[in-house]
Amino acid sequence: MVSPFLYFPGERLSLTELTAACLDGLLTPIGEGFMPADAVETAWMRARSLAPLLGERWAAVRASAAWVHGGLALEPSRHHVQRAAAERVRPVRSAGVVVHDVRIPPGDVVHIAGVRVSTPERTLVDLARSPDADDLAAARSWAASAPELLAGARAWLARHPRFPYGRCADEVLGGVRTT
Repeated sequence: MVSPFLYFPGERLSLTELTAACLDGLLTPIGEGFMPADAVETAWMRARSLAPLLGERWAAVRASAAWVHGGLALEPSRHHVQRAAAERVRPVRSAGVVVHDVRIPPGDVVHIAGVRVSTPERTLVDLARSPDADDLAAARSWAASAPELLAGARAWLARHPRFPYGRCADEVLGGVRTT
């Protein structure tokens, strides 16, 4: 689907032309594409910019999903994708992608701009259970600024008591002070 606000290499312009437009200040990179420099970056734009990467079978998770939902201000340098299809598929091959081949349950996925993204609650839990310091800092910051999301993430953990590293996530989220 061609968007009037997103440009992907090969749709209407080549990568060379899109890069030249960036140098001229007309476009800015976002996800796997480019958008007008004066356009507002929304959740729809962020999600749609990942469509070439995710396709029909993958979902954006962790820091990538947090960026789509607005929990992170800056696009992550490496996108995290998780299998959303029931059958195993060939992993995405890209240097800037971390693939998680365990299927994410359909109940933990929302559709934004035609692509799959983990729900905000599941995304916050995934960041809070991560051993990565940047993910933990992002989880604490996002949870502190969104008390209703924090409550939803803790409720999600209560419904999934056997979730891997769930206790670690609950400890991290339990220590967050909301503003």
